[in-house]
Amino acid sequence: MDIQKDRIVSFHYNVSEPGQATLESSRGGSPLVILYGRGNIIPGLEQGLLGHAAGESFEVTVPPDQAYGEFREGLTQRVPRKHFKGAKLAPGMQVVLPTRDGQRPMTVLKVGVSVVDVDLNHPMAGKTLSFAIEVLDVREATAEEKDHGHAHGDGGHQH
Repeated sequence: MDIQKDRIVSFHYNVSEPGQATLESSRGGSPLVILYGRGNIIPGLEQGLLGHAAGESFEVTVPPDQAYGEFREGLTQRVPRKHFKGAKLAPGMQVVLPTRDGQRPMTVLKVGVSVVDVDLNHPMAGKTLSFAIEVLDVREATAEEKDHGHAHGDGGHQH
């Protein structure tokens, strides 16, 4: 069965900048499990998965505009330190904070006594990404998964 809209896809990945060391990997942990065709992953990776099948390994190169967008200078914000709940912070750290639009990754730029300056660009913004993919399983989504817009069960969303 090949990957197409409304199928559940389970896969492992390594992601890096082309020719560089791995930035992130699912190997050694749980695979990523998604409902394909619903925008649950970056557009360039979703497009690169189309038509592949369980057991296949391949690479996909994704430009910034199909990944996490271009890096935007000056996309910074000053956040009250209380929102970090006593975490030990240092410049360069990656943190995730809840916002009105959901969880948002950011990079700590400067730590003050009462405020923290953060860069709101995604840590992979502006980067061309190379994904090494291993498709583990492809199956039809259940009616409930289609209604909810995401995978359920192992590796998927638990209600």
